[in-house]
Amino acid sequence: MRKVEVFSYNEIWEQIFINEAKILKTIFGNQLAAIHHIGSTSVPALKAKPIIDIMPIVKDIKIVNSFNEKMIQHEYNPKGENGIMGRRYFEKGGDNRTHHVHIYQDGSDEIKRHLVFRDYLRTHPEAAKQYGELKEELAKKFPYNTHLYSSGKEQFVRETEEKALEWYRREQIKTY
Repeated sequence: MRKVEVFSYNEIWEQIFINEAKILKTIFGNQLAAIHHIGSTSVPALKAKPIIDIMPIVKDIKIVNSFNEKMIQHEYNPKGENGIMGRRYFEKGGDNRTHHVHIYQDGSDEIKRHLVFRDYLRTHPEAAKQYGELKEELAKKFPYNTHLYSSGKEQFVRETEEKALEWYRREQIKTY
C-alpha cells in the first residue's frame, strides 16, 4: 500500500527531470516534438509528492505503444490511456513511484491545460501556497488512500485551471 507523503519543494527535482528527459529523448528520438516538466515538482516552492511528472509531446500518438518494450527496459510500466483519451501513460517505481510520464500528440488540448496550470502556479505564489497546504492537509487526512487524496484536490484544481486559462488569455492579449 502506497503512503501519500507531501514534502517541501526540493531543487533536485528539476535535475531529476532533466536526467529522465535525456533518457526519454533517446527512447523516442525524432518522434519527440517537445518534453516538459509538469506537475507539482515543476513549481518552485510548491509542496509536492516527490514524483516527477513528465509530458513528452510526440508527432503521432499511435506509434507510442511500439516503444513500450524500450520503456519497460527503463523500468516504466505502460498503462495505455489510463482514463484519458489520446494520452499514453507510464509509471516508474512501482508502489514507491518516482516518475509519471504523460504522452500527448502535438496539438492536444491537454498540453495547454497542463502548461497553463503549471505556469499559473509558478507566477502566482499565493495560489501555489494554498495548493501546497491543501495537499499537505489531505496527505495527513488520507495517508493511505490515494483516491481520497486526489479527489480532495479536484475542486481546487478545477477552479485554479479556470483562473489559469483566464490569466493565460489576458497574457496573450498583452503580447499583441
